Amino acid sequence: MNPFQKNDSKETLFLPVSTEEVPPRPPSFPEKPSPKICGSNYPLSIVFIVVNEFCERFSYYGMKAVLTLYFLYFLHWSENTSTSVYHAFSSLCYFTPILGAAIADSWLGKFKTIIYLSLVYVLGHVIKSMGALPILGGQMLHTVLSMVGLSLIALGTGGIKPCVAAFGGDQFEEKHAEERTRYFSVFYLSINAGSLISTFVTPMLRGDVQCFGKDCYALAFGVPGLLMLIALVVFAMGSKLYRKPPPEGNILNQVVKCIWFAISSRFKNHSGDNPKREHWLDWAAEKYPKQLIMDVKALTRVLFLYIPLPMFWALLDQQGSRWTLQATRMNGNLGFFVLQPDQMQVLNPFLVLIFIPLFDLVIYRLVSKCGINFTSLRKMAVGMILACLAFAVAAAVEIKINEMAPHQPDSQEIFLQVLNLADDEVKVTVLGDENNTLLAESIKSFQNMPHYSKLHLKTKSQNFHFQLKYHNVSVYTDHSVEEKIWYTLIIREDGESISSMMVKDEENKTTNGMTAMRFVNTLHEKVNVSLGTDASLIVDEDYGVSAYRTVQRGEYPAVHCRTKKEDFSLNLGLLDFGAVYLFVITNRTNQGPQAWKMEYMPANKMSIAWQLPQYALVTAGEVMFSVTGLEFSYSQAPSSMKSVLQAAWLLTIAFGNIIVIIVAQFSGLAQWAEFIFFSCLMLVVCLIFSIMGYYYVPLKPEDVQGSANKQTPPNPRKYDQPGNQEDKALMVP
Repeated sequence: MNPFQKNDSKETLFLPVSTEEVPPRPPSFPEKPSPKICGSNYPLSIVFIVVNEFCERFSYYGMKAVLTLYFLYFLHWSENTSTSVYHAFSSLCYFTPILGAAIADSWLGKFKTIIYLSLVYVLGHVIKSMGALPILGGQMLHTVLSMVGLSLIALGTGGIKPCVAAFGGDQFEEKHAEERTRYFSVFYLSINAGSLISTFVTPMLRGDVQCFGKDCYALAFGVPGLLMLIALVVFAMGSKLYRKPPPEGNILNQVVKCIWFAISSRFKNHSGDNPKREHWLDWAAEKYPKQLIMDVKALTRVLFLYIPLPMFWALLDQQGSRWTLQATRMNGNLGFFVLQPDQMQVLNPFLVLIFIPLFDLVIYRLVSKCGINFTSLRKMAVGMILACLAFAVAAAVEIKINEMAPHQPDSQEIFLQVLNLADDEVKVTVLGDENNTLLAESIKSFQNMPHYSKLHLKTKSQNFHFQLKYHNVSVYTDHSVEEKIWYTLIIREDGESISSMMVKDEENKTTNGMTAMRFVNTLHEKVNVSLGTDASLIVDEDYGVSAYRTVQRGEYPAVHCRTKKEDFSLNLGLLDFGAVYLFVITNRTNQGPQAWKMEYMPANKMSIAWQLPQYALVTAGEVMFSVTGLEFSYSQAPSSMKSVLQAAWLLTIAFGNIIVIIVAQFSGLAQWAEFIFFSCLMLVVCLIFSIMGYYYVPLKPEDVQGSANKQTPPNPRKYDQPGNQEDKALMVP
């Protein structure tokens, strides 16, 4: 195994990485000398292909890194809908490679397919970026543009996925097979580099740059789009240097037709008049050559083991959806660096680069020296168990987050907080319908209340009677409240007396690791508060209360404010992750207007670093499952079926994402319970896979190679003619 090879759910390519796996080119492929790099045996053309792949992977993963938060906070979808659409897009990206391979093999060839579908890819990025411009239409237009853009991106990225790496392999002459193997290592490193850098950079573009007063999703999508345009230009620049093999026919199409003919023939001849066949695929012998039937039999043995695999991808691909949403409820301040919630995804490609050589050069060798027969199927089963443990850890983290989060009011309950903006102490008494005392507190002027008080209602809505004692004056007032809502009772001076107003706080929910704030203006004129380059908030005069506004976590020592008469600055101090603040604008001193700060809700307490164990576990499982699964599949099927295995492997990823969509939409479980559900489901699937693997009899490499040696070069067109080879049936268990 190549210790530098990247192989994960993000980019699982069944491509030749050794001389035995690269089929000889058909005679029709014109041998064309190409310039070499600095006198070596490496074609100059591969430089353009590797740079293209780096830019394309930067484009794809950079866009995808911020996609869930875009759905949640720009389009204002629910968490379940955001998760479902995210995984629907991921699933589509792994269905479209089938279409791309068919176009390349049967019609346009790899080069033209890459060019044309890259144009579609760039167009998708442009439309997607337009859908993130707040000034362009309303939410409906944004949604339509986003869906159209994502569909085109899925067609583009999936369509070129099976073509680019293989096209790079086509640039090498057969006598330079060793250089071709090294090329694939560099190719996979470019995939990792693009993924690693983009998943770190694009969340910064989203969060650290303000566009139209909000997170700059247009820039976060636009930069990946620019990288895809660069990828297309770079690839096209090498056109005159490429060796371009013509379309050779689609082996997948031949396999599907063979299987369909065998099944239909079996049911048409179920009467028993025809003699029984040793294998169900033998019913295709009337139309298809025996060599093709034998190869398909070998293929179906491997595909049988693929049945449980989608469950693993269902867990692995939630790093960009459910785990990112979990990170929004955690504190990203690591002391030396502040992480955005969607930047945690960078751990996966980073750890993959570490774990692949670690497992290959250290762990597997230590296990072998201990005398343990760590077969490929056992490695895959252990990978499933590690993914199962990762979701158990994620559930534990979720439970702890919920324990630290403020409790929410239940049915027939409200949470009430009193804010005294008068110049002296006020005694507040809350009376029920029967004049029974529900709450009695003495609150000093501008006292920062440490918590909300819980009050019980008799019905879903109810009037409360308030008695306010200020100096020697008693003020009586009524306020209507509704269940499950947070309220703040604001007491203010009213001449020599006082008055009060009830303000709902149900909107005080933070977004994607940001902080929320609102202002109360005690001045006698409106105040315009500038919270960013384009963001401003107008607070009405005489105790006007603003709406909530979310901003990035950070220090705000000088927020510019303006009235008709003067400009001034407010020091808001540190606004931390997930906290909710109330700022009262006052002018009680000779130093000009100032902001009095009260924390409605505390900052997220649990550090985002607690996600590291679940990322480490799932990435280790990915290395053991994905890389090993690729090697095992290749060792168990003839070389002519490797492209079909690639298609089948990609389809397992697509179906894994569909599983997430189903669970997110129909389970109705709390998030921690959903994590437990996935963990238990993975454990059951692992048990089933282990039983299947126990009864599976692996083929020896010489058996597979012997079958391949009987074949002519793996051109699918060879199967169009009948064959007379002996049929050594490979039975499906």
